[in-house]
Amino acid sequence: MTINVTVWNENVHEQEEPDVADRYPDGIHGAVADALEADRYSVQTATLQEPEHGLSESVLDETDVLVWWSHCANDEVDDDVADRVVARVHEGMGFVPLHSGKNSKPFKRLMGTSCRIKYRHGGETERIWVADPGHQIADGLDEYFEIPSTEMYGEPFDIPEPDRTVFISWFEGGEVFRSGVCYRRGRGRIFAFRPGHEAYPIFYQSEVRRVICNAVDWAAPNEGATVRWGEVDSIERLEE
Repeated sequence: MTINVTVWNENVHEQEEPDVADRYPDGIHGAVADALEADRYSVQTATLQEPEHGLSESVLDETDVLVWWSHCANDEVDDDVADRVVARVHEGMGFVPLHSGKNSKPFKRLMGTSCRIKYRHGGETERIWVADPGHQIADGLDEYFEIPSTEMYGEPFDIPEPDRTVFISWFEGGEVFRSGVCYRRGRGRIFAFRPGHEAYPIFYQSEVRRVICNAVDWAAPNEGATVRWGEVDSIERLEE
């Protein structure tokens, strides 16, 4: 079965910061799309600058999993597009927000909370521990892996209690963070993954790319049971 993936990126840092453009010459969306190179994926990309941010109804209708990277332009996403994404998640589309995608309009609306954190710039080491080794998203990983330099995210993380916490991070400065969390909303599966700050080549790291692939596999929709909404006839005969 082919999984249709749309990789969305606000694509702002790459246009405004030469070092980010050098680090990600095809954009962060290009690096993430490149991680999804297996035959089981059909991948397209979309960016903030496109009409409807590249997320028209027809695009989303054909998307099995939406992978989302954003940072400084979360508020620039049109409310109608954000609502469209949320509706598709409830219908069964998978949603994988990366790094500051936790502040995106779709994720915050799906969570119903502020999604606030504490953070610190400075290039600290992050050690990502596998907290749920039996989970599909952890397939093929050792018990932990490290990112040599990154931005720190620290608890408390203002999100609802996750259905599953797959990863927990420790940072060189002492903080910890729930860095890989799973949710269900309607028929859709959501996996929020912390790594991916634009100042570092994180999306080229093999373990990060493995997690993204595993997350897309896990979040892809399945058919499930038939559902009928609204008024229905009775199954058994009812006396008038």
